[in-house]
Amino acid sequence: MKVKKLRWWVICLVSLGTILNALARSSLSVAAPTIFTNLHINEQQYSWILSAFQFTYTIAQPICGFIIDVIGLKLGFFIMIIAWSLTNMAHASCSSWGGLAFFRGLMGLSEAAAIPAGVKCNSEWFPAKERGIAGGIANIGTSIGAMLAPPLVVWAIMAYNWEMAFVITGALGLVFAVIWWFCYDTPQKHKAITPEELHLIEAGQEKHLAADHAKPSIGKLLCQRNFWGIALPRFLADPAWGTINFWLPVYLMTVRHMPLRDIAMFAWLPFLAADFGGMAGGFLNNFMMKRWRITTVNARRIGFSLGAILMLPLAFVGFVKSPYLAIGLVSICGFAHQMLSTQVITMATDLFKRNETSTVSGFAGTAGWSGIFICTLIMGSLVNTIGYNPFFMFLSIMDIIGAIILWTMVKEHKTPGVSRTELATVK
Repeated sequence: MKVKKLRWWVICLVSLGTILNALARSSLSVAAPTIFTNLHINEQQYSWILSAFQFTYTIAQPICGFIIDVIGLKLGFFIMIIAWSLTNMAHASCSSWGGLAFFRGLMGLSEAAAIPAGVKCNSEWFPAKERGIAGGIANIGTSIGAMLAPPLVVWAIMAYNWEMAFVITGALGLVFAVIWWFCYDTPQKHKAITPEELHLIEAGQEKHLAADHAKPSIGKLLCQRNFWGIALPRFLADPAWGTINFWLPVYLMTVRHMPLRDIAMFAWLPFLAADFGGMAGGFLNNFMMKRWRITTVNARRIGFSLGAILMLPLAFVGFVKSPYLAIGLVSICGFAHQMLSTQVITMATDLFKRNETSTVSGFAGTAGWSGIFICTLIMGSLVNTIGYNPFFMFLSIMDIIGAIILWTMVKEHKTPGVSRTELATVK
């Protein structure tokens, strides 16, 4: 049976995968207040647990991206889904911070596949003018998963125990792996795609970025200024998102003294705002390209810059008296970060060949998670002595620097495969 607008169903399938990926990843931070008590863990040890995941996730992203580029998205992502789900369930067997650090590090090796997988799908299934929206849908999964984690994990803890939170979130991933295997394929092989949609996808993609069926040359990619033009902004931007993801529940508990029930009720709001931010960036791209004939890359840069400006309220989180107002400010920043993050992640599909996009995305992700890794280690060492405020203030301005780099380092191809007029008329 043929399905109309199949590409949107496919990107939603990828988004479901990133939702479960982020849900598994976020389970630890939500369960942290309980684990602190039950396993007698302190902030320093917690930072080591986080760092174990962040270190392996950082180094594994280009590896996962390369594997997906070489063996294909369908099989590559399937293997990674099963791996992270089983490892997440194994967290339930831990009785010390060392065990959590081990399994957390092991999980990072496969969880790193999510963003490269989304970028790969976007590059294969969408014409250039739709990739901003598609990237927003794919990337929205990271914030939806983080948004679902507080109520689901707290429910599991209160109904059963903290161990069951990891079992449940891991089991959901295994179910998705089966769905993925039977539902995903490339546009050229998918039995449900219509000839009209296949033509729309192929006609709307840049000809000079077509896959050449060669393995990505890592050395060549790393020597390109466009790679560093998107990697460095991610290095500067991602630590703020990592802080929201991994430290917000701990901050609300230790500094704002919020009970676990209130954390479950309100800690998901920044991630809900992030969902809207990711989508807003995509629709803004589409509007600028269609209405004002702005080029694809410039539309992404403008979207990133607007998001960078909206990140500035993060500096005031520690100075407001109400914890709910603090959550409100963090929510604005969640919106802003996903807005700008979607722009820079999607740019890999605008600047590199389709057999290189996952590899490029993986290496750019390594840059971003290197920033998170460094920030986590510094926070774990200093947060008890200097507090959170200096970190909030510092992180609030990093995206402004990232926007400057994006405008000065990234260069558009001079021989575009899709003209501005074609971008405006592809439907």
